[in-house]
Amino acid sequence: MKSITINGSQRESVGKKATKALRNAGQVPCVLYGGDKAVHFSAAELAFSKLVYTPNAHTVVIEVDGGGTFNAILQDIQFHPVTDRILHIDFYQVFEDKEITMEIPVNFIGNPKGVRNGGVLRKNNRSLRIKAIPGNLPDYIDVNIEDMKIGDKFPINKLANENYTFMHPDNGIVCLVRRSRAAIVEEEEEGEEEGTEEGDVPSTQTDDVAAVKE
Repeated sequence: MKSITINGSQRESVGKKATKALRNAGQVPCVLYGGDKAVHFSAAELAFSKLVYTPNAHTVVIEVDGGGTFNAILQDIQFHPVTDRILHIDFYQVFEDKEITMEIPVNFIGNPKGVRNGGVLRKNNRSLRIKAIPGNLPDYIDVNIEDMKIGDKFPINKLANENYTFMHPDNGIVCLVRRSRAAIVEEEEEGEEEGTEEGDVPSTQTDDVAAVKE
């Protein structure tokens, strides 16, 4: 998996006033958990653009001035409710020999046969949660949907891989191809037309015919 380096500075104070001052200076207060003790640091807001504003998954190398270098993953992020600016980020330290759980984006490959025949592709999961050691984390999970027909479902267990474990139920579905609503309505209309052509006569017309015979 690709990694992004974040250069930060240790935070001398973690109080509200100090945190507000950091944000006013364009810095984001951060905390790194998972090690012997929590590491409080800050980094420029622009440094997180490639990590936060992307659909891709990345690990992170955090280099703290005078505090060491750490491998980590993004654990939680808080945004301002109005401006959407980053308010705070939590990271979790990872180690080469310890498994971690992470959301990995799904890469759908191909155009399903069912879609080419008028069906609709429904993507139930655009990312999947997996558990693995850091070295086995993939950048994305390929899902080939080229041969899927109308009514087909792509189960998560079809993606079983010895390098990682899916943290989803065995009967989970990645995507499916279903008939479009337009096709269903068209079939219903055709059925009604066929019923009329087979000699179904409205009740008012039947009464008129009976009256003439009398």
